[in-house]
Amino acid sequence: MKATLSAILLGLAAASVSPATWAAPSAPSTNVAWQAAAADADIERAFTRARADKKPVLLYWGATWCPPCNQLKATLFNRQDFAELSKGFVAVHVDGDRPGAQKLGQRFKVSGYPTVVLFSADGQEITRLPGEADAPQVLALLQQGLAGGRPIKAVLADALGSKPLAAADWRMLAFYSWETDEGQLVPKDEVPALLARLAAASAGAGDAETTTRLWLRALAASDDGKGVKADDALRQRAQRVLADPATARSMMDVLTNGAPEIVQALEDELSPRRAALLASYDAAMKRLEADATLSRADRLGALIARIQLARLADPDHDALRPKLPAPLLADVRAFAAGADREIVDGYERQAVITAAAYALGRAGLWSESNALLEGNLARSHSPYYLMSQLGSNARKLGRNDEALRWYGEAFDKSQGPATRLQWGAGYLAALIELAPKDAVRIEKVASQLLREAGADSAAFDGRSARALARAGSKLAGWSGEGRHAAVMRRLQTQLDGVCAKVDAAERAGCTSLLRPAAAAKKDA
Repeated sequence: MKATLSAILLGLAAASVSPATWAAPSAPSTNVAWQAAAADADIERAFTRARADKKPVLLYWGATWCPPCNQLKATLFNRQDFAELSKGFVAVHVDGDRPGAQKLGQRFKVSGYPTVVLFSADGQEITRLPGEADAPQVLALLQQGLAGGRPIKAVLADALGSKPLAAADWRMLAFYSWETDEGQLVPKDEVPALLARLAAASAGAGDAETTTRLWLRALAASDDGKGVKADDALRQRAQRVLADPATARSMMDVLTNGAPEIVQALEDELSPRRAALLASYDAAMKRLEADATLSRADRLGALIARIQLARLADPDHDALRPKLPAPLLADVRAFAAGADREIVDGYERQAVITAAAYALGRAGLWSESNALLEGNLARSHSPYYLMSQLGSNARKLGRNDEALRWYGEAFDKSQGPATRLQWGAGYLAALIELAPKDAVRIEKVASQLLREAGADSAAFDGRSARALARAGSKLAGWSGEGRHAAVMRRLQTQLDGVCAKVDAAERAGCTSLLRPAAAAKKDA
């Protein structure tokens, strides 16, 4: 499932959740001896054990609500062959909502949920595993790492230095999770060019499938055609992949998650070849959608790709209510209904139902998307995520009061310190954009956000720090030119009390939170 689905606008309301009512995150699976970590001391114990046992460390960074995280739990972590492999590494679970966990996120440069990193016993990063690849492919990469895989930085350096690499090393580069790299190997905007360079260098050095994967990933990362300049040879390579069921199956994750980007990189909107490419792509996605050897989420990913391709085929479509082919709409409805009826595993339900609701919305079936989400609120272990999707649906349709109601209820039900700050920043932003005159409610939510930040020792680290920074930026714009000066004075006084208690190393991030607003007020 596409990782960006979990970036749907998150919400928050002014009510709080007492820490006493929040259940600590459970282990990602019961068949592996996961070691929970939320502090440096936990990590040091894990690496001490790893060095003593001469084993690598596998670190999983995730969150209870995150759909792609739940997909990993439903399709990878619960497998018996994964459990067998786990005997060869120290398994560490860092849930972003454990107190202090965001500090660890900064330490390991992990932010997006989920991120899975394999370390050597001495702390060198061997690789970041792709969360969206088919489980057997991930297991093969993990086996390679456990068998003495070299640190990914060394592998990349050799590749760029034109040194000979083993086929397994090229495969590691082709499957590396560039989406969760966080600039460890290369700045994000340089990834498309790097992937194209690696693809060209791998030709004849690795294997044809690895080279093809690198080219497809370069296309998928090319930002609407910017980055990789497709030539006839690359177009023909892509068409061969789409025409061959076995190759398309092995490239499933790239093809489904990067469908519109790959098409746009290969053929621009005016190209006379685009219609044929779209038809070939749709046919390949239909085969994957019907492939019973794939997980339900992966098959849904293929269906979502078909929706995205159909929208590309009609560039003048209504963004909210596109005119899609009737058979495609029937497929979307049938898949969503079947998933809702058949799924019994809670992890799979959280992953698939949220994606199915997204698919219904992209197809313009908004009432059915809402009905699916509302019908699953009582069945989800993280209903606040579904509430946020309901808020997003309402907002897109211009139902602002309904959107704010759902965002508010989402915050009321959200759990975990980092999640609540993230939901808080989202709801505050929505209030400022959709109800800017409601100063009473805006102040109430902002004050609640500051109170919760004051109670969280990691509020000014990682994702939490970024959420608070977004909230501060929104407040600065809202209060510019001297507007709402009294509100901002009260919030600043509250913030001063919070900042007085944070660690000295984090105080600058705290004190600057409302500084843009203070500067605007002073200039007025």
